[in-house]
Amino acid sequence: AEAAPAAAPAGAVNTAEVEKVGAELRALKEKLKQEGKSGKEVNSSPEVQALVARLNDLKSGGAAGSPKAESKAEAKGKAKKEKAPKPEAEGTVEKTKQQAKGGGLVNKKADNVPEWYAEVIGKGQLIEKYPVKGCFILRPWAYKLWEQIQGWLDKNIKEIGVENCYFPMFIPKCYMEKESDHLEDFAPELAMVTKFGNEDIDEPVAIRPTSETAMYAAYSDWVQSHRDLPIKLNQWCSVVRWEVKQTTPFLRTREFLWQEGHTAFAEKAPAEAEVLAILELYARVYEELLAVPVVRGTKTKAETFPGADYTTTVEAFIPATGRAIQGATSHHLGQNFSKMFEISFQDPKDPTGQKIEYAYQNSWGLTQRTIGVMVMVHGDDKGLVLPPNAAGIQVVMVPVGIKATSTEEEKTTLAQVSKDYEKKLSDAGIRVLLDDDNSVSPGWKFNQWEMKGVPLRIELGPMDISKGQFMMAKRTVLDPKEKVVGKHESLVEDVKRTLQEIHDQLYSKSLAERDSRMASIDKWEDFSPNLNAGKLVLIPFCGEPECEDKIKEKSKEEAQEVEVAGGLKMGAKSLCVPHEEKYQKDCPSKCIFPDCPNNNVKQRTLFGRSY
Repeated sequence: AEAAPAAAPAGAVNTAEVEKVGAELRALKEKLKQEGKSGKEVNSSPEVQALVARLNDLKSGGAAGSPKAESKAEAKGKAKKEKAPKPEAEGTVEKTKQQAKGGGLVNKKADNVPEWYAEVIGKGQLIEKYPVKGCFILRPWAYKLWEQIQGWLDKNIKEIGVENCYFPMFIPKCYMEKESDHLEDFAPELAMVTKFGNEDIDEPVAIRPTSETAMYAAYSDWVQSHRDLPIKLNQWCSVVRWEVKQTTPFLRTREFLWQEGHTAFAEKAPAEAEVLAILELYARVYEELLAVPVVRGTKTKAETFPGADYTTTVEAFIPATGRAIQGATSHHLGQNFSKMFEISFQDPKDPTGQKIEYAYQNSWGLTQRTIGVMVMVHGDDKGLVLPPNAAGIQVVMVPVGIKATSTEEEKTTLAQVSKDYEKKLSDAGIRVLLDDDNSVSPGWKFNQWEMKGVPLRIELGPMDISKGQFMMAKRTVLDPKEKVVGKHESLVEDVKRTLQEIHDQLYSKSLAERDSRMASIDKWEDFSPNLNAGKLVLIPFCGEPECEDKIKEKSKEEAQEVEVAGGLKMGAKSLCVPHEEKYQKDCPSKCIFPDCPNNNVKQRTLFGRSY
């Protein structure tokens, strides 16, 4: 073993120890910066101050192991460490046990998707844990994404005549009793308010899991004639479903953000037309904003929304786990709720004026799950990858090339041109941020913005300015040397074109992965092998709930003794009957399940493991 260095004489500077503590200090500062702390926060950290004090002591001749007075920073840090640790909330984002070199990700997506996902949404500053199980803080970086989705959808539903409103979050018992069958499906998830202070509430109220029952009593009062229809209302709000299953940020939480649309029509045809129009808007949210391909379809009987005549859906696919996930749903409720809540009017076609007709209704909703799907599909081992149309910041500008030998004129010119670029891009409607913080290096900024998934980085230095150009680094390109050159005179056009290229690359890659993992099969012996390989399967299926239950159980049973992509040996469920003809080719008339006698199958149904 190598001999330990001799201790320095008393009063002498121990150079080796100074270098050691100095290295620890630099490493600690870099780690704190990678965690998103500002220069001021880093320098005021108790751990940093303690090392600074130790370094000063060594430089003044203090021995490595000599006792010294405890600094205020050390005392504060020690007191903090001695405090009892706060209990971890179940299902929340756990702190990573070890730090990756350079503050990157410890977990690899291909090795452990759940751990990778928890780490990337934490280090990407989307989520912060909260002491209530299944509840999470949406940090500004996440809310910016939601605002883009919300803004796009809100604009588009208003163009088809939908208005925003807000109904109370509390649902009285009388409403719940009126539609007991509907709320029965939500009963395990229903959160009730039973007390105020120390007193019991005379009539407990539910916190909304959805708002059909809360809104339709009002619709009954508002509709007196067919002229009062259609009603087209939407509300942006949160709902609470007290999930007993394992919760996952964005994908399955006890409280979540969403929009819920509730419309009523005098006739069936316009109501059914709206169902598909809304479904297409949801598909466009995924494909045009999030660059995630979806399958548009109708749910089977077993998966239809309680109280609906039928449910339409957009289904996304997570290649890393081989599982599908429901993206959003649009339901045709028929006259089921209008008959319960007396949303009725005199039939204008009845000459006697005696016939009563009931409204045809729809409900439709999209949630913050969109963000989780986007992260799962596009994220990589360097962090988040945000599609340009959904990113709160589409372009980050990082000034580079300033050295100790740079002149004041070069520094001033770079600052002025950078601000000029920022203004031109912002005026063109591009969401841009100029990162001119001089307390950290350009390399540190590159890593930070890559972790946070900003689609495009512009690097601009004195040499670039002299050439009339700038460099662009796409978040979708992992090779740091592979950059795109832009020209000063075509700044806006070059940036817009590159952002579109990034979107197209993300969508094309996701579509190719999804399509390569979709199999059209006709025989049961091919079902489980494809499912266990992490694929979705298009099968001839009778549509009966009893048969679906048997498929789920048999596929789960057949997964127990084999290797399964994604690791979860769960049964398959129906996702939807796809609307597009390309999914319906050469469909056999016999249901795929061996014991099913049905020989009248007309369409293929998409099955798979699902979140």
